[in-house]
Order: sequence, then C-alpha cells, then structure tokens
Amino acid sequence: MFVLLLLFVLVPIVEIYVIIQVGQAIGALWTILLLIADSVIGARLLTWQGRSAWRRFQDALTAGRIPHNEVLDGAMIVVGSTLLLTPGFVTDAFGLLLLLPPTRAVLRRAVVRSIQRRGAVARVVVYGAGRATARPVPDQPPDVDAESPSPFRRLPPGPDRQLPPA
Repeated sequence: MFVLLLLFVLVPIVEIYVIIQVGQAIGALWTILLLIADSVIGARLLTWQGRSAWRRFQDALTAGRIPHNEVLDGAMIVVGSTLLLTPGFVTDAFGLLLLLPPTRAVLRRAVVRSIQRRGAVARVVVYGAGRATARPVPDQPPDVDAESPSPFRRLPPGPDRQLPPA
C-alpha cells in the first residue's frame, strides 16, 4: 500500500519538476512539442514491437513450445508503451527501456529468475481442445527443461491427466 501511495504521489511530483526544468532550458513550446513527439513515438513503437511479439507468440505455439518469453515480452511492451504515452520525461525513459529488445531481454531474464526463486504458484495443464485446469503446486522448486528457461513445469501426457467430464 505504501509503495502505491509513494508511486502515485512521488512520480507526478518528479515528472512536474523535470518538465519545468526542461521547459526552462529549452522553452515551453519545445517542451510541449517534445512531449507530443514522445507520445507519437510510443504509439509507433507499440505497433512495431507488439506485432513482432505477437508473431513470435504464434510461432512458439505452432512449434509446440510454451510461449513464456513471448508473453513476458508482450506484457513489457504494453507497460512500456503506456509509460511512453503518458506525458513526462522520466516515465518516457522507463517506457523506452521496456520497448527496446536488448533491455527487454535483460529485464525478462531478471523476471524469470525472480519467478524461479519464488517457485511456481500454479500449474496449468492444457488438454486437447483448449480445456485447461489450474492446480496449486507444493512448495518446491519447479522443474525447468534444459532447452527452455521457463519457470513452469511440463507435464508428460498420459491417461491420468484427463479432466473429468463437464
């Protein structure tokens, strides 16, 4: 609760301070034009990076892989573009970091390591035609495939993995 309060109070104060400082340095009109340009660039980056992430997501599903990296990329792209669309230079800097693929890859690895450290919260099992179930996982580290750094456990197919009739 304290963190949210701090974010909702401190971030706008910092943004206003930075906008005023930039406005004094380059002028009010140029500052406003720069903020508008940031928003337009953020919208374009959202389109380009979003399409790329969606294509990689579909490729992963077609290949039969768990699209964990693609899902994390998509989430970071949405958050980054939202930060770029909001007026302010500090949020624009963080948004740009989330939209650039090299920095996004570094942040994604940090998120995956954090998830692995905490352990899986739930296991999702998908059966055939899109039916799925989620079950709690005991407090133990998840099994990670050698080919994929996914924090999610892969379950072998078998007759004991069937869902009861609906």
